[in-house]
Amino acid sequence: MSDSLQYDVVIVGAGPSGLSSAIRLKQLCQEQGKNLSVCILEKGSEVGAHILSGAVIDPKALNELIPDWKEQGAPLNIQAQKDKFLFLTKRRAFRLPTPPQMKNHGNYVISLGNLCRWLAQKAEGLGVEIYPGFAVAKAIFDDDDCVIGVETTPMGLDAEGKPTDRYQEGVKVFARHVLLAEGCHGSLSKEIMIKYNLRKDAQPQTYGLGIKELWEVKPENHHPGFITHTIGWPLDRKTYGGSFIYHLENNQISIGFVVGLDYQNPYMSPYEEFQRFKQHPAIRSLLEGGKRMAYGARALNEGGYQSIPNLSFPGGSLIGCSAGFLNVPKIKGTHTAMKSGMIAAETVFEFLSMNGKANKVLLGEFDERVKKSWINKELKKVRNIRPGFRWGLLSGLINAALETYLFRGVMPWTLKHHKDNESLKLAKNSKPIAYAKPDNIISFDRLTSVFQSNTNHPENQPCHLHLSDPERAISCNLALYDSPEQRYCPAGVYEIVRDGDNQAPRLQINAQNCVHCKTCDIKDPTQNINWVPPEGGGGPRYPNM
Repeated sequence: MSDSLQYDVVIVGAGPSGLSSAIRLKQLCQEQGKNLSVCILEKGSEVGAHILSGAVIDPKALNELIPDWKEQGAPLNIQAQKDKFLFLTKRRAFRLPTPPQMKNHGNYVISLGNLCRWLAQKAEGLGVEIYPGFAVAKAIFDDDDCVIGVETTPMGLDAEGKPTDRYQEGVKVFARHVLLAEGCHGSLSKEIMIKYNLRKDAQPQTYGLGIKELWEVKPENHHPGFITHTIGWPLDRKTYGGSFIYHLENNQISIGFVVGLDYQNPYMSPYEEFQRFKQHPAIRSLLEGGKRMAYGARALNEGGYQSIPNLSFPGGSLIGCSAGFLNVPKIKGTHTAMKSGMIAAETVFEFLSMNGKANKVLLGEFDERVKKSWINKELKKVRNIRPGFRWGLLSGLINAALETYLFRGVMPWTLKHHKDNESLKLAKNSKPIAYAKPDNIISFDRLTSVFQSNTNHPENQPCHLHLSDPERAISCNLALYDSPEQRYCPAGVYEIVRDGDNQAPRLQINAQNCVHCKTCDIKDPTQNINWVPPEGGGGPRYPNM
């Protein structure tokens, strides 16, 4: 790549929405005899390296994008067979009726990373240029405050920010329109939303932390296409969350745990709750005799309909999980992310073809088309289910039943969300949690898990986890909340250390462990932690998560 490039459309992120938008743009070019240049910048070392999801996919959007995906060899090999919904106590599992949103007839158990790799091949076959290993550091603006491109993160800086012998300055990539498809809580998307006040008409986004492992289990424990979700133990009744177990091919299962980041107890560790969950008799018996193959973690949007920001800004648009289209009760967001990318592509193509420029003329048009699509209808129908759990598990289940079976999604009110970072109670008013040591058979420590995520960052580079006020980590987080970042980080990035006897405590940041989940940027009580992209190509390298 040269120091400056020019495209018609640049897409930041090679996830489902970014790849779908690129494919749809090129399809429209073929259909109408146009020629638009399209580029995707991906911070992972390869397409799919940073992709992590359950995942069970509703193929609705894929059917629209590539109707003959089966014949073309899309990696959707295991069709959903059986759903099971369990309520767990410490020792027992009680089967509950599966909510209609969680029934998976016609869906597929997949590796989302492998689907993205396949979509990338299709995009490149249509002429899309994809550059993995290039993280985007910032947007480029013209004199009218319109986005006209992006600039990638410099390579080869040392820990002090000084150039080394392998230094390469960031590449400026100019475009007539920029699509931000960074995924949940993207760093550039966050800045753009603040700059243009895109959240002015939306409620706060709320998030969950998803932690996942890939296991190879004994053949007698494996049932391709079986799907299990659980609620209840080990979480307390005030904390939203639950588990998923999806049976893939080749005796492999995806097992994971999601904890709502509006939890209250600063002593809780989502990672340790997951390890504790695996020790439940019903779960341990599934995993015993098996082998853990991979580990990863990622934040996910849970706000839904009422938390979607304005999608259009001068010179660009937000798509996929950059905006937050996850259907929480359905536990699916790939189909809605893909559809948002397709709608954006159709909108951008129309204006680029007609007007020669898709900047200010696009403001609001993409938003209106999304509102008229099945995305809006699907999310609006379930908008009150997730916020109903802020009053606890029992109240949430009752509210979900009423919303689903009585009101059927047409209730005249909309429940509100709140900011996750404001939900923690003070440590002095909270109960410490004693977690068991890992047995290294079913449960594992965080550093062992990070190793299985294939995470790597060159140690001699600037720390990508910025503290607005380093002292606040001690005077506020440690003094008031007993440093919850030590527990909510699923990768052991944050430690309170003392360099000697009677020495003052300090926060040590082990940035090389970071799996790019963004939880710290979301959950820090005073929003003191700012996650920015490290050097491109770093972070996890997930195989088929």
